Formats: sequence, structure tokens, C-alpha cells
Amino acid sequence: MERLERIILANLRQEKEKDCLWWEGKWWTCSDLLNLVEDSERVLAGAKFTKGSRIAVLLPNSPLVLALSLAAWKLGGAISPLNAKSGLPSLIGTLQLIEPCAVVVAPGLEELKTALEEKGVPVVVAGSLSTPLPAFTVRETAPEDDSLAVIFATSGTTGLPKAVPLTHGNLLDNSLVMYESLNLLEPGDILLNVLPNFHSFGYTVAGLMPLVKKLRQTILASFLPPLEAMKTIHDSGTNVIVAVPTMLYFMTVAAGKGAPMPVNLKMIVTGGDRLNVQLDEKVKGVFGIGIIEGYGLTECSPVVAVNRNYKERRLGTVGPIVRGYEWKFLNDRNEDVTESGEGVLWVKGPSVTSGYFRDPVMTDERFAGGWFNTGDYVRMDDGCLRILDRVTDIIIVGGFNVYPQEVEAIMNSHPAISEAVVVGMPHPVNGEVPKAFVRLHEGARVTPREIIDFCKKHLAHFKVPRSIEFIEAFPLSSTGKVLRRMLRQQK
Repeated sequence: MERLERIILANLRQEKEKDCLWWEGKWWTCSDLLNLVEDSERVLAGAKFTKGSRIAVLLPNSPLVLALSLAAWKLGGAISPLNAKSGLPSLIGTLQLIEPCAVVVAPGLEELKTALEEKGVPVVVAGSLSTPLPAFTVRETAPEDDSLAVIFATSGTTGLPKAVPLTHGNLLDNSLVMYESLNLLEPGDILLNVLPNFHSFGYTVAGLMPLVKKLRQTILASFLPPLEAMKTIHDSGTNVIVAVPTMLYFMTVAAGKGAPMPVNLKMIVTGGDRLNVQLDEKVKGVFGIGIIEGYGLTECSPVVAVNRNYKERRLGTVGPIVRGYEWKFLNDRNEDVTESGEGVLWVKGPSVTSGYFRDPVMTDERFAGGWFNTGDYVRMDDGCLRILDRVTDIIIVGGFNVYPQEVEAIMNSHPAISEAVVVGMPHPVNGEVPKAFVRLHEGARVTPREIIDFCKKHLAHFKVPRSIEFIEAFPLSSTGKVLRRMLRQQK
């Protein structure tokens, strides 16, 4: 079995004195990253991290995330990048499912450390984002197969945690196929690594792929403020931007305010959310080149389709399905309607996970005979994939998934709320934002601002409803199901 760390470490040793990554104003050589990997491996081994263990990290993008990934793989274990701002209830649920031997948190998250330790999870606070962890000790956990490399976590449509385990084979295949598909890429290019590492698009395409294919990367711990991000892109000579559409919008705004422009920019790649065609024109006007759009899902490591270059791109589509996938379209009766050119997309291939982590019920719902149900209704347009609609009610805010039932569960815990229903509403910048329709308990009084403030205490900022509308009764189907489409039609 080919393993990521063998390929990446061989690359780093072969090019020891060459630049590898830009971090906080200067270049790191391959040797610098190798040293951090070796130091991290010693710390993990000393902590009794062993084959089959999993370590969770709540860290911004940094050299430490890459080094811990490689060190964990060298020891036969796996890493799970999580969102520190996902809200404590969601985070605790995810950790109980993944069962890491320890959790690494960024400097400044001491409050979170205390909350997690109360749940019996060993926590180590990183001294910095570019130096080895201090000594610590892990807890014993049930081991997994050493083919497991990364576990990405997300909430399911029920609001319960769902974890996606990806193997070395899954991630390596997707890294190689993505490099091959984006045929403007070549050795020496500098990619922007700013998408959060708990987002599979950022972790694989902007983090792993450069290491696997001897590209360089500019690591940014945060995209905010955009003016500073633009300065880093300029100073490092980044020539390939990997971002979600919302980021691109803010970059055009920053450019209008005098932010330094990228030097020799050759490609802008986006995914994670549907691209507004008008944004492409705006980006082209500011940066001189348009946007290469792709499509993927965490379960697919993540890329499924991508426009290959500017000459062949079909604006409004996500390009052809990449090499290695079998695909078919099914209707709502699970009948094969591939010949019609339209239906729910199912895929199969070496980038696709075999199922959800320790969740046979959810696995049975979405996987069948090695095929994965993407849950997206699509059309094939002259060899290019066009995403028509989402079969589920997932709301995508600036490239991040928001699951209505997770938000509703929090809102329904408010003493004044009888029932809340959350839907996505169109937004010119973020694509969609959550809106909540709320029915109060009889005699209860609460303002929209108080409800939003309540949500902010328990949810990540992008999950918080932007507006609240009080309602006497919800529109229902004949079976008593809330008709969300009717709520979306209310302005």
C-alpha cells in the first residue's frame, strides 16, 4: 500500500534546500519542515501515540498541522482536523465518536482545554504553530487500521455527528488526479493554503497536493483581514489561489481599497459552493483572469469534477468528472436514468471512502455496493457536470455546510421557543445564509436579537441565523412534514 508520508518525506529529503512553504513572512526549506516532522514524531512517540491511534487537532493552518499529520502517519496513526469554533455540544459529540487519544488546541484556547478535560479527553496546548508540541500523555483508545489517514467531521442532517474516514489511498489518489486535471499546474508553482484544514478541499488540494507533487505553498492561519491576506499573497509570490467564492469576493473588495496585487497569477480555483457567474466577471476585471470551478464532497477526498483550464472551462459547470470515477444518475425510485443525462449523482472510485466512521446505519443510507450517493441532483452538459440542486436541505454559507437540524436543536433548547425551522436564503456574498422561522410557547416573549445572541453562544458564527421570523403555524404536507420550500419563498 502506498502511504502519503513515504512519498512526501522522500520528496522533502530529495529537495532539502529548496523552498517548501511560506509562513509568517519567510520561506521554510524542505529541511525545515523535515526537522519539525521528526521533532513532532518524537513527541508523539513519547506520549505513547501508537499504531491505529487518532489525534484530533483544533489548529489554524500552520506548519504544525502538516508536521503532525506526517508524524502521526509515520507512527501508523491518523489525524482529525476539527473546527474549534463549531460549538462545544457539536465538538464533544464529534470527539466521542472519533475517540481520539488526545486533542491538540491552539494557543489561546485554554477555556476550551478545560471544557474538554472535564469530559475526560487529554488536551495539549501548542506552544506555537511552528514548533513541536510540549510533552504530554495520551489515553488508550480502540485502534483502527493503519490505512486510515484522516478523519473529517461534520454534523449529519439529524444534527448528530458524522465522521468521514479517508485512507492514504483515497487522499493520494485525489491529490494525483487533481494535479493531473488542473493541467496548468507545474512544479514550482506556489498555491495558497488558507482554506481551513478541517475543510477537505483545503486540506487535500492546498495542503497535501503541493507536498505530493513538489509544489510550494503559502500558509495563512486566517483569511481575515483580507487586506493582510492579499499582502501575504503578493509578498510570497503566490501564483495559484485556492479559495471559496466568498473569499474571492472579499479579495476584489480589498483590491479596490489598494491591497497589493498578486504577481504572475496564473490560476484561481474555487469549490465548496456554487459560483455566481457575475463574480467571475468581477474577478476577471480585477485580477485579469477568471475562475476555474470544481466540485467535490468530503466522502470523495474531495474532488469529483473540475474545469481543467481556461481554454476548456465551461462557466456555470464544474467541469468534467475527473479520471478514476465511475458514475451514474438515479431517480427518486433508485432507477438508473443515466441515459437521460439528469438525476441524482452516484459515484464509485479510489478516492471514495468506504463508509462513515463507526456508523453502519448512516453508511447503509448513502453507500450501496461501493457506490456513494452524493445527494446532489445534476445534469451532464456536453461532458461537463452542472449542479442543479441539493437533494438535502443543507445550507452552504461561504463554502461551509450548515445543517438546519443542528441549528434547530440548539434553538429549540431556548425556553421561549416551541419550534424552530431553519432554511437557506439567497445572499449576494455568502451564497446562502440561515433564516429561522420560530413559533413561541404560548405567552412567551423574546426578541429576534435575544434569539440570535443565544445562538451565538452555542454555534459557529456561520451557522447562526441572520434573521428571525415569528410564525403562528408552519405550512405542512399531508403527512405533517414542514414544507421548507414554502418558507424559502417568504421574503
